[in-house]
Amino acid sequence: MTRRAWFVTGTDTGIGKTLVSSAMLSLLAGSGLRAVGMKPVAAGLEDMNGEWRNEDVEQLHAAGNVDAPLALRCPYLLRAPMSPHLAAREEGVHIALQPMLAAFAELSARADAVVVEGVGGFCVPFGDDLDSADLAVALGLPVILVVGLRLGCLNHALLSAEAIRARGLVLAGWVASMVDPSMLAPQANLHTLRARLGAPLLGIVPHLEHPDAASAARHIDLRALRATAAHAARRAAASEVSAALV
Repeated sequence: MTRRAWFVTGTDTGIGKTLVSSAMLSLLAGSGLRAVGMKPVAAGLEDMNGEWRNEDVEQLHAAGNVDAPLALRCPYLLRAPMSPHLAAREEGVHIALQPMLAAFAELSARADAVVVEGVGGFCVPFGDDLDSADLAVALGLPVILVVGLRLGCLNHALLSAEAIRARGLVLAGWVASMVDPSMLAPQANLHTLRARLGAPLLGIVPHLEHPDAASAARHIDLRALRATAAHAARRAAASEVSAALV
């Protein structure tokens, strides 16, 4: 199974998480790796050329270079554009952990690199007893936080980082996404985030007139992930040793 895998979460919904995930896939595929994107849960279908599809899932698929089945790339595809637990309840669907983990394992066997995009923020509910943070913990992947730069982002980013680390996960890095081009003092906010997040800044994606994976990829540098990947591997090895000794 590939060790090149990350869980991408965000400070909120609509802050460029899919764009950043797609840009990562574009960079990984461009480096010669077999790269595939996964969105375990997606809510909201649109009519695309006569077929009902989810735009985020389609963007991830287009940015990668592995033609995996939709059932693996998105085990839970829900119609209504609302919180997954509400959309699932409306359709009578129970979102369970095991199908998502099995799909990830299958994708990992087909690819050199997997980018798993969460839904909304870090703790979005999937049901009464499961949320996106539980999925992140079960996957055990290094986490990349996309911070939507707008008023309130400092609190959202710091709370998200705290929640990620409180669950024993590695915050591998973060990407700033300029979702509000009229935001006051963006550089000062970036300086504060650099000082307080305690993880490498992988890039600053500007407000793009025509956002696409290739354009966003020009503003992201994944080289800093090598150090955090090695750290995560050491942690995983140490956990395996501890479990064997119990």
